[in-house]
Amino acid sequence: MRASPRRTGNSRLSRNARNRTGAIPATERPNPSSAAIDAQDITSILRTIQKQDAGVPAAVKRQIPNIARAVEAVAKALRRGGRLIYVGAGTSGRIGMMDAAECPPTFGTASEMVLAVMAGGSRALTRALEGSEDDRTQGRRDLAARKVGPRDVVVGLTASGRTPYTLAALGYARSRRAVTVAVTCNPGSPATRAARIAIVPATGPEVVAGSTRMKAALAQKMVLHMISTAAMIRLGRVYRNYMVEVRPTNKKLLERARSIVGTVTGADRQTAASTLERAGKDVKLAIVMLQHGLDRAAAAKLLRRLRRDLRAIG
Repeated sequence: MRASPRRTGNSRLSRNARNRTGAIPATERPNPSSAAIDAQDITSILRTIQKQDAGVPAAVKRQIPNIARAVEAVAKALRRGGRLIYVGAGTSGRIGMMDAAECPPTFGTASEMVLAVMAGGSRALTRALEGSEDDRTQGRRDLAARKVGPRDVVVGLTASGRTPYTLAALGYARSRRAVTVAVTCNPGSPATRAARIAIVPATGPEVVAGSTRMKAALAQKMVLHMISTAAMIRLGRVYRNYMVEVRPTNKKLLERARSIVGTVTGADRQTAASTLERAGKDVKLAIVMLQHGLDRAAAAKLLRRLRRDLRAIG
């Protein structure tokens, strides 16, 4: 049930806002806790912001059952060759872009396995193109260009739950029989009705009214890294709690890969490093070679047979 709008000191302004947009979403309402924030000293401002942010994890926690549904759908889609596609505008779109960009180096995913589509395209990553979020036609076109289909999961990110670009993209995804997920911070918003699975961490009014780059963005970031990380764990791309599909593309990641091989197998630093090199810097392959005393070809054959699942290999 949608809550009634709060009254503010300027009741005429509030009535006008309601007339233009209907009931004011919670994320757009003024926050009584920060009503005098412009008169506070710096330390008090920071304490106000931190206190508001501290409530976000609880809002996300309440959505774990719905997040779990999304994770199961994503894991199933990726197993059968489908994709996880984030779509959003503004801050929401940038959060999707960030999560998608971090999957290949962290989990060794192909670049097309986890994608992000943003209103305004790559230009909107570094500059505000606010008008692009109203373009419903482009929302449909952008997903059509990615050839979205029934094997895919499309996650629409919209703090308000009303962003036209994102709603149109979700509608197109549904028409193509993709699984649709909405991540929004406003219960009862259109996004919750546009998707099969609705994840709604109700973060409430922002410290700066309407600035959803704050609590709402924090909640969306938490939800996305839960979805992608849990799905990759289900796919065997994490062993114990190590990123065993890490791509060691720089010195830091190469050192991490060596450390993972040594820690998992008990090998000394030199043995772990040399085996990793012989394995072509494939962490899983190096682990199997050391744990089972196999050469590279035999270890690779075993990994392929068991779909690179170290738990299945034992």
